[in-house]
Amino acid sequence: MSQLSSLAFIGNSLPRRCGIAAFTTDLQQAISASCADVKTCIVAMTDHGYAYEYPSVVRLQVNDDRIGDYVHAADFLNADQFEVVSLQHEFGIFGGEAGDHIMALLSRLTMPIVTTLHTVLSEPTPLQRGVLDRIVDASSKVVVMAEKGRELLRTVHRVPAEKIEIIPHGIPDMAFVEPDQAKLKLGFSGRTVILTFGLLSPNKGVEVMIDAMPSILKSHKNAVYVVLGATHPNLVRHHGEAYRESLVARVRALGIEDHVVFFDQFVDRASLLGFIPMCDVYVTPYLNEAQMTSGTLAYSFGLGKAVVSTPYWHARELLADGRGILVPFGDVTAIGNEIAGLLTNNARRQAMRRRSYSSSRSMTWERTAERYLTAFESARRGHRLSAIARLDQSEPSRGSPVPPEMRIGHLLSMCDDTGLYQHAAHSVPDRSHGYCVDDNARSLLLACALNNPGYQLMPETLTARLAAFVQHAWNPDTRRFRNFMSFDRSWLEDIGSEDSHGRTLWALGECARSDASQSRRRWAASLFAEALLTAESFRSPRAWAFTLLGLDAYCTSVTEDSPAQRLRHLLAERLISIMSVVATKEWVWFEEGLAYDNARLPQALIVTGISTGAPAYVEAGLRSLRWLMTLQTTPAGFFRPIGTEGFGDKRKLPRAFDQQPLEATAAISACLAAWRADGDVEWRSEAARAFAWFLGSNDLALPLVDLETGSCCDGLHPDRPNENRGGESVISYLLGLAEIRQLARISGNRTELARPQALRA
Repeated sequence: MSQLSSLAFIGNSLPRRCGIAAFTTDLQQAISASCADVKTCIVAMTDHGYAYEYPSVVRLQVNDDRIGDYVHAADFLNADQFEVVSLQHEFGIFGGEAGDHIMALLSRLTMPIVTTLHTVLSEPTPLQRGVLDRIVDASSKVVVMAEKGRELLRTVHRVPAEKIEIIPHGIPDMAFVEPDQAKLKLGFSGRTVILTFGLLSPNKGVEVMIDAMPSILKSHKNAVYVVLGATHPNLVRHHGEAYRESLVARVRALGIEDHVVFFDQFVDRASLLGFIPMCDVYVTPYLNEAQMTSGTLAYSFGLGKAVVSTPYWHARELLADGRGILVPFGDVTAIGNEIAGLLTNNARRQAMRRRSYSSSRSMTWERTAERYLTAFESARRGHRLSAIARLDQSEPSRGSPVPPEMRIGHLLSMCDDTGLYQHAAHSVPDRSHGYCVDDNARSLLLACALNNPGYQLMPETLTARLAAFVQHAWNPDTRRFRNFMSFDRSWLEDIGSEDSHGRTLWALGECARSDASQSRRRWAASLFAEALLTAESFRSPRAWAFTLLGLDAYCTSVTEDSPAQRLRHLLAERLISIMSVVATKEWVWFEEGLAYDNARLPQALIVTGISTGAPAYVEAGLRSLRWLMTLQTTPAGFFRPIGTEGFGDKRKLPRAFDQQPLEATAAISACLAAWRADGDVEWRSEAARAFAWFLGSNDLALPLVDLETGSCCDGLHPDRPNENRGGESVISYLLGLAEIRQLARISGNRTELARPQALRA
């Protein structure tokens, strides 16, 4: 039936003891039985601290708390070229906040994903909503097992109707039989059996059914309530067997020890199919309405059992129209009366049994496998068409999401009457590390960026404070800017680094061109000119690049400064010169290793070449940036900045961690400068990919920013974000956002950023 040749399942797997494990295993076996030519495997989620003897169909296991395992699983699935992945999702089986570790796997997959949602919440927490929304976005199809699931996906998560499939929980295909033979085999001959099956936990409502037994025994003295199943492993892990012991004590207190039997065992499918046939009534007295799926209910219903249940979502749909009986949650009297009535009225019970059995034939695992295979094939076909459409798309930015709003709440909280703090402990400013001119200069760049149309200006008092910090950092005795200042406003050095001097020149140049205050523009131009000539003696290529970026802005407003023009060409020639010495076919760079703020070097050459009409500068900048962005793009197509672990490694491929916001912002600026230089729209896509790193398109598939406050994590470790949200990070994010929002604003007017006339030859 299916044209698929390979299929992988991600989820819990037997012998792990839970409903998801049973479902994943049953579905995999049903697919294999239906289409023997389809290669299948399971990638099993393993809860930390446990080990299982998995069968051979489990090709790989993922420890739920190890982010590296998720990455390895994605590499495995991609390398083996599985055509479709079937994900079983349930809150609680994946690691991370609300299970967000799974995105580190899904975000890397190159094949379509069909996700079965075993729970859809009507009121998810913000974290749960965010994670599920991202899983749905990554999925080609989403499967739920009840109409209520579709309703919640449409109303709560705004999922398009065409993306949702309803496929009921599968059931074994067994004959309709009377319970006598099964009772005899299990030792319950001559008893009226009421059965509850499943992992034992307080939300199952077993105590309600125990409390109802005395009333049932008044009319059925031979009745017995069988509670089949081990205690849920998570409950045992945290509380031992206290809950089971409380139920046993409850039975003893009611004096019904001969009428309640506990089977404390995990029951495999074969054993379960021996127990269910023996019952006269199956009961699910669950206490929570938000139960989207119950495998035990589906199995009992499919074997033609009379079912009494509380009205949780799955039961309301499955037992409608007389296919079962619903009773209010926690109502001991109602559940006792209904079960006693069914046991008394044989004709009604038998009619209900036959009605449920007849209506369940479309739910057999064979039929379920067919419906899943149809969904898999549809996802594969849609995925292929989408890939073709992306290749044919001439405008990469078409259909891209609207950039986030500009929020500066966290930035404001990180500032005092001196300036911007360097560091934070989580989101709380950390005074112990004081201030630096680097971060305050970057903030001045942001203040200038917010002068563009469509933004609210930075508060004037803050902009003035940032300028005052830069002014105070200038040391006229050494002709250099200081960098680090303690919280008590004491400078910790007389001379800052060359790079901090160059970055301050960059901010002053931009301030001279675009500050909102005419007076401050004049101040910036004057201080820039005074501090500029010192840069001629610098040896740092980054200091040259930062100075060139400042010169690009300064020379726009001060056109007659010949020393500035001379130094502009001198520094650009130095970059060209070191690149000509170092670069090879395989290593197209200015230095023997990569470090921080890398993209600023090619950006400086590109903008200088555009402004001075020097195609050689532009060509060198484009060539080196193209090489750098190739290194910073993963096989799955998302942005991976040069990690700090690899800073200075000579002619080696970059290491992935730790990743810094500074690199993403530099890449955005450089790629947009390249787009302005040669008009290739792919540069815009590169800039968008770099910005998406902030929002979760990264190695861990985790967002680094709080869109409400504008705060940004300090980086990405191999297993988690760095939750500290310091000055450099917030400014990096906001600078990148400003450029992306500006790009979105002008994207309909291509002439505004058209290629300069001097470079069109």
